[in-house]
Amino acid sequence: MMELLASRRGWLAWACLPLVLLSGCPSDTPGTAPAGSAGGMSSQQTAPTLTPAGSGSGAVRSVPGRTAQQAAASTQSASAGQAGAPPDARTQQLINKVEGSYNSGVANYRANRLDAARLDFDFAVDTMLTSGQDLKTEGPAAEEFDRLLNAINSLEMAALKQGNGFSPKIEEAPLEAANDTTFAPNPELVAKLKSELNVTSDLPLVINDQVAGYIGVFSGSSSFRAHMAASLRRESRYRGLLENVLKEEGVPQDLIYLAVAESGFQPQIVNSKGAGGMWQFMTYTGPEYGLSRNGYYDYRFDPEKSTRAYARYIKKLYGEFGDWYLAMAAYDWGPGNIQKAVQRTGYADFWELYRRNAMPAETRAYVPKILAAVIMAKNPETYGLDKLTPSPPVIYDTISTSYSIDLRLVADVTGSTVPELVALNPALLRLLTPPDTSFDLHVPAGTKDLFTDRLKDIPQDRRSSWRFHIVKPGETLESIASTLHAKPTEIAETNGITAQDPMSAGDELVVPVETASSTHSPSHYTPRRGDTLVTVADRFNVSTEDLRRWNGLASSNLRAGHALWVSEPVRLAPSVRMRGRRGGSGSVRGRRGSALAHGSSRSSSASARSTKRASAARSTTKSSGSAHTKPARTKHGAAR
Repeated sequence: MMELLASRRGWLAWACLPLVLLSGCPSDTPGTAPAGSAGGMSSQQTAPTLTPAGSGSGAVRSVPGRTAQQAAASTQSASAGQAGAPPDARTQQLINKVEGSYNSGVANYRANRLDAARLDFDFAVDTMLTSGQDLKTEGPAAEEFDRLLNAINSLEMAALKQGNGFSPKIEEAPLEAANDTTFAPNPELVAKLKSELNVTSDLPLVINDQVAGYIGVFSGSSSFRAHMAASLRRESRYRGLLENVLKEEGVPQDLIYLAVAESGFQPQIVNSKGAGGMWQFMTYTGPEYGLSRNGYYDYRFDPEKSTRAYARYIKKLYGEFGDWYLAMAAYDWGPGNIQKAVQRTGYADFWELYRRNAMPAETRAYVPKILAAVIMAKNPETYGLDKLTPSPPVIYDTISTSYSIDLRLVADVTGSTVPELVALNPALLRLLTPPDTSFDLHVPAGTKDLFTDRLKDIPQDRRSSWRFHIVKPGETLESIASTLHAKPTEIAETNGITAQDPMSAGDELVVPVETASSTHSPSHYTPRRGDTLVTVADRFNVSTEDLRRWNGLASSNLRAGHALWVSEPVRLAPSVRMRGRRGGSGSVRGRRGSALAHGSSRSSSASARSTKRASAARSTTKSSGSAHTKPARTKHGAAR
């Protein structure tokens, strides 16, 4: 049942912002870091160490949310199987490499070099994910991976509690904020509440001593009302989406208020037991209901997908017990435990189990607390919850990707911002979508066509690093290159910018950005004395014909010191670099470019060059074992 524990909150480091986001919960939640350090974290934050694989034959690795019974079962399985077996030489080499990167990350973390720590931790996890080792079954590699994720998560937890530039600071859920409370039965209060309050619902709402007691306690607590108000503000952000899902799944609409207790409608919250998301699914339960996880995403944090999983799970529990209160109790304690309590007492009724102390205190309080919260939410004027400013509703377009694309590029092509995209994609653990795996990417409503249109000119294997840019008045190639960490010559080459045909404000540019991962496959080479076309072709495993075509060479003669393309250059197709398409200073969605906008004197020659480049763009060539379609660019008003 347990899926690969490859969930981590890839820290969204942006201009050296503090560590951000989380993917799971550590076995030991670190304390709140003192204020004053970067990101609100202490530079001396205690970092977990990675226990070597195979050490301690009786040890059981700590997995968030595991019960004592599960841990014991794991111990027995490990003693009978291969979990305690020492790693082979290849696996040990992998483990040493990963731990070296992790330890470097810890050193950078303690020194508040957070961007460097993120890179170290990312490298450690990526090394495991790309190692070819089986990380789903018991063994030294899988154990190392579990330890690595838990150790990194425990550091991320401290950062998450402080909030950051992209994700909101996580708050306690309202009912978790309320301490354990005792109160005396109050028949007068029960009668008063029954006569005054609206209890119309598609759930069976009751007001008894327990529910009335919690209403009295909650209404008298300013801290609870503050938590409740914050929850209802967030609820307004997701209400339309969640209600549609509950309706489609055929469950009562007022079950939406269970999220008040579980998460306060916070998509990324994780409790001390490792349950995560708006509906607090455990790592081993989520996959049964479509909430898959890997090193790039955790669908427990996706409001729409997790709500559908919640609706199906609570509906299954209702089908099992025939009672919504028992279904809610089973959601908290587990259906097996509720079934045993029913069999032991002979009562399939929540309130009978309550009176007979057949459930733990947390579960006994769980249902009346939720009912109290539902009744208060349905009577906002009575409890001072009627003057809230609702959050704008979440609406988005969904794009299914099967390639890796950086959110910064998504922001470029949709005219949005990275924080906006992070808010729309709480399930995404990195700034990248996963490669070779389907992922539902959310973009601002109305931008799906813009995304598709602008992205088609960027090769799929370059979307994890390249950028898109609309030229602003006063910008130069050098300033654009400096801002986006690119090279002016490559921007010019890719977009067909020359002295005779310079760029102008409003041009849409594709900006090639070289990353560390691409340095092993250089794009340029500067010939030295003695080099020939044949020796250069042999050196980079390409053909002399390719070198001539890529570099426009009429002969085999080379000039020392003159850089050559040694892999296929990517140039924009004639339908790409359209001129002056910005409808205004803030709009990137208009496409008004035409030859008339830039004067007609150059349009005929531009059209001729575009036609020639269009012909070249239709040819597909191979370089270094990979094929790319060679694009060129559009000139002033050429037809798309």
